[in-house]
Amino acid sequence: MCICVWKPVLATAAAAMLIGGVALGEPGSTAVIRQTVRLVNPQLSPPSNAYAQNAYYQAEAGESPFTEEAPMPPLPQDGSYDRPPAEPPILPVAQPEDPPGEEVDDAPVYQPQAAAPAPPQPWRLPQPRVLQAAGITMGGWLQQGITLNAQVPNDRLNGPIATNDRHAEWQMNQLWLYFVKQIDNGGYGWDLGGRLDMIYGSDYRFGLNWGLEDKINGVDQFYGLVIPQMYAEVAYNDLSVKLGHFAGLLSYEQVPAVANFFYSHSYAMYMTEPLLVTGLMADYKLTDQWSLLAGFHRGWMMWEDLNKDVDFMGGLKWASLDKSTSIGYTVSVGPQDPVAGDQNRFAHSLLIQRQLNEKWRYVLQQNLGHENNGDPRSNKDAEWYGINQYLFYTINPAWSAGLRVEWLCDQRGLFFGPGNVPDNGRAWAGGPGFAGDWFEMSWGLNWRPCPNIVVRPELRYDSYAGTRDLKGNLPFDDGNKAHQFTIAADMIITY
Repeated sequence: MCICVWKPVLATAAAAMLIGGVALGEPGSTAVIRQTVRLVNPQLSPPSNAYAQNAYYQAEAGESPFTEEAPMPPLPQDGSYDRPPAEPPILPVAQPEDPPGEEVDDAPVYQPQAAAPAPPQPWRLPQPRVLQAAGITMGGWLQQGITLNAQVPNDRLNGPIATNDRHAEWQMNQLWLYFVKQIDNGGYGWDLGGRLDMIYGSDYRFGLNWGLEDKINGVDQFYGLVIPQMYAEVAYNDLSVKLGHFAGLLSYEQVPAVANFFYSHSYAMYMTEPLLVTGLMADYKLTDQWSLLAGFHRGWMMWEDLNKDVDFMGGLKWASLDKSTSIGYTVSVGPQDPVAGDQNRFAHSLLIQRQLNEKWRYVLQQNLGHENNGDPRSNKDAEWYGINQYLFYTINPAWSAGLRVEWLCDQRGLFFGPGNVPDNGRAWAGGPGFAGDWFEMSWGLNWRPCPNIVVRPELRYDSYAGTRDLKGNLPFDDGNKAHQFTIAADMIITY
């Protein structure tokens, strides 16, 4: 690019010297200028947006987790992505040799170079006219993968790992379809929206809500249907309110595969956080940086509330002006036992996200909870707490790398208890009573060969230090081991 800039300057200087020599009548000057030198100073092309294009899964605090693509990290604030496209650079064109016996100027003629082709755009499902007229978008994805366990367990179970819990068995985790009408009132006036999400696949076992999917699916099937979100939303000025069935506030990792970097999930995500709730949630934008959230729901993973008590959920979120840093603190409080409503449960999540630079991103999540009479052995109060840390690195527009390190302490064995899906024979049925410390470390890559496909290979190590369950078993390798190593990979195709 530097050569393209300096060649016109040098050509200008040469032409000036030649013309100057003729004009001054230097002795012996017989040069004849036969060509007009067209000199145009080339422009620099705008920087490529490779960093933003590759940040498919990095969700920002405060954004809806159920989007077909997770939000992009913030772009530079110098305006380089807002300015109009620059003129294409001017490059020299080869000229024919001078005619015999004539002297001509050797300065090259400059002509514009063709602009670089636009980056490929993702393919979308054809949108029916009736949906377009209503402002509704339809889309989804297909996620499928396989996991290999180094211990080769006879029951083919990978212990309490979600949602790739089967050894050497192909799983179609998510066949997802959504319909969404986003609210967008620009901060003024009224607007109406809503969302409907549906999944068919093996992940349905981890998203069952009492009173909804248990009536849709049988108890002994491995594949089934889940409706993770079904809500209406209304906005007025800086206030928006959801009413229906929607995602909880406490999780960094989410139910949609496209919202996560790794194939497998953290223990905190599917053991200690209310992933899906039914109720009402208000989000009020206090300033450009602060948001206040508050509402109620019918219980963790409940469409119908068994104890008829209402839970509170809310929090406070902050983001820096350049959106490179965000902090969120959220809580959920309410009884979870099925009848009496005596086991009041409190859970909180502190989430800090920081975009270190264009290549590196860091996430810290801290969980803590308490439940009255939650100990499955003694009926005493139960507590849990843990820390998740994530580090992501963008290699190039097609490749990125990630690391997750997690520690979770379930002091009384409350969560690592009845298993993911009781009584169907194809899911982990450990516990109750795994009271101790859980560790896991995951290394992974994301490869994006085209806008509609991402491949996610992953290595994971799990370890447990604590009591055996009430049956005398350990969590891994048919109840015989306290650790395991797995290798997995999945592919997501969006549409």
